[in-house]
Amino acid sequence: MGVSVIEVNTLKRAPGMDGMMSEVLNRWSPRAFTDRAVSRAALRRVFEAARWAPSSGNEQPWRYLVGLRNSSTHSKISETFAGYNRNWAPQAPVLILGTTNTKLSRHDAANIYAMYDLGAATAMLVLQATALGLATHQMGGFDHDAIREALQIPEEYALGSVMALGYQADPATLADEELIKREMAPRSRKPVTEIAFSAWNEPAPLE
Repeated sequence: MGVSVIEVNTLKRAPGMDGMMSEVLNRWSPRAFTDRAVSRAALRRVFEAARWAPSSGNEQPWRYLVGLRNSSTHSKISETFAGYNRNWAPQAPVLILGTTNTKLSRHDAANIYAMYDLGAATAMLVLQATALGLATHQMGGFDHDAIREALQIPEEYALGSVMALGYQADPATLADEELIKREMAPRSRKPVTEIAFSAWNEPAPLE
């Protein structure tokens, strides 16, 4: 018997602690997507969330290339996927490439925080998507040179990840045993004592 979306999401939910945002606990990266289209209103909301992310000097350097199913942008992104991503990612109704301007707008100097800012905006986007009941999966397995050429991205824009966005499907729809196994694998994270320090390698007093 296959496992349902509800069952796999229960398995994947982070244990967390009292007072945490449910979107943080519920967010994970499925590979199985349904054919259901994502409404323009929902897409507007997720990009509105990204719009209000913080950025160094308020540069807002992020730019997203959005490919809806059956569009040329969706096809061009799909054609650059590598490895297992070729098997599942093109099924997502929305594919999004994140890019960021590595030049400051005011005096053409290097923006050393450009990629950091793109990450902050994308995190906001992902949490808003989770709040709307949408699934997201970010990936680096694509041909960077090919996607830059296909989408005519200027050289000053660094490439981030490609994100699949849509509505989650049952793991069995993947029809690939290795991908199904990954879909069902328990999640794990390093303890807080290994990521938050008061001095180098000295855990911060958070208890």
